[in-house]
Amino acid sequence: MSTHDLIVPAAAAAARPWRERLGTMVPILVLAPSIAASFIYVFVFTLWTLYISLSNSSLLPTYGFVGLDNYASLWANRRWNIAYTNLFLFSGFYIVGSMAVGLLLAIAIDQRVRGEAVWRTIFLYPLTVSFIVTGTVWSWLYNPVDGIQAFVRGLGWTDFSFALTANRNTAIYAVIITGIWQSSGFAMALFLAGLRSVDPDLVKAAQIDGASVFRTYRRVILPTIAPIFLAVAVIQIQFAIKTFDLVAALTRGGPGVSTTFPAIYVYDLMFQRGQIGEGAAAAMMMLAAVAVVLVPYSLWIVWRRRAEGRNG
Repeated sequence: MSTHDLIVPAAAAAARPWRERLGTMVPILVLAPSIAASFIYVFVFTLWTLYISLSNSSLLPTYGFVGLDNYASLWANRRWNIAYTNLFLFSGFYIVGSMAVGLLLAIAIDQRVRGEAVWRTIFLYPLTVSFIVTGTVWSWLYNPVDGIQAFVRGLGWTDFSFALTANRNTAIYAVIITGIWQSSGFAMALFLAGLRSVDPDLVKAAQIDGASVFRTYRRVILPTIAPIFLAVAVIQIQFAIKTFDLVAALTRGGPGVSTTFPAIYVYDLMFQRGQIGEGAAAAMMMLAAVAVVLVPYSLWIVWRRRAEGRNG
């Protein structure tokens, strides 16, 4: 055996670990800028906003420490209290409504209806439209001059009234209806995926025992997909807390301040009134509302995975 025959395999063996290390490093190098940007955007800016909320910033950021004065001023403001009340009212009806409509649509499609792909596309279509577009289109529909009210009156029902956004007592419900229309397709998609993942043997066993369709869904299928209900609720709560563009396009926070939401109020404080410190305090309160939802959910996910690992 020649010296050349010994050197070539040795060189190939030495080059192989280098290539393996390079193959391991490439994904890290590709993801590193995004991870760094996300870290800065989420954690660094959050800490900066927290400090600004404790400062005496007005038109421009300053760093004079004033403690919780901005938070006290925020909660003493009637408009902020209305905004936070609207958030809870909207969130409750929006989450329950979108989940109920989405579940009904998912159950209907789960019956293997004809043209299922077409129906899925129709119900999912609102999800592809941004909230700003949805709010704009629905503001036309709610407009009493040339919307649904004008159309129905043109058919002869001259006493018909459908001016939800013109009344401060009903404008919030116009926002709720529009939000449900936008998000029920998303809930339907998740519920339908859950329904299709149920073990067919469980359904057949219930049918053999003589259970009706309603009883089968209530006693067998829906309890099986219970985690999906929680996941959909958590995602919808995030949408509700961060609602801005839908309200901005639909009602602009009016009539008066009847449909003001925290995100609308934060924008007004920071970019219209030049009260950055109080606006940062309002933003931190929104973050706290999101954390109240996400932190327990994340802990529950971790606990569930550990429990499954122990049982598995």
